[in-house]
Amino acid sequence: MLELYIPAVEDLWFRQAMEADPATMAYNAGWDVSYDGYHPDTGCIDLPEPLWPAEHARLVGHEPERFYAFVREIETGAFVGELNFQRESPGGGYGMGVVIHAPFRGRGYGLPALELLLRRAFEDCGVPVLRNSFEEDRAAALAVHLRSGFRPVGRSVWTRFARPVTLLELELTREEWAKNRPT
Repeated sequence: MLELYIPAVEDLWFRQAMEADPATMAYNAGWDVSYDGYHPDTGCIDLPEPLWPAEHARLVGHEPERFYAFVREIETGAFVGELNFQRESPGGGYGMGVVIHAPFRGRGYGLPALELLLRRAFEDCGVPVLRNSFEEDRAAALAVHLRSGFRPVGRSVWTRFARPVTLLELELTREEWAKNRPT
């Protein structure tokens, strides 16, 4: 069983560990982006401890515009991943993400983590629509999103490792979620 955990500044060791792990960050490798601390070869992102307070201030405490939390096992207290959503544009939908730390993948945490995010976004924050996009060949991510009610709404092309990559764009509205969610 999983729960949301709003991290304190000192808990960002977990975000630092995830962002320094090439297995966890492989999905983030090779994109045609440029920002401080990004390593395109691995997808890892530097998050040295002196930056934790600013990172925490950027991520935490901005609902309903932005939400960020860790996903934690209730029984053990272990952090297994993180999730977030943020407004994309005024009056528009929200982008979102769920990342399960590589050592915890394959244990069935993706779907319950996504369901925690959906409940927080739609019930607690009144988000009208969530959107996510990722490579078409990420079968596990696609299966979890489809099981949660997301539907494909389009495709876009980005550059990854200097080659075009097609991303599948998915969307779920609050009304669709409320109508079809498990009780």
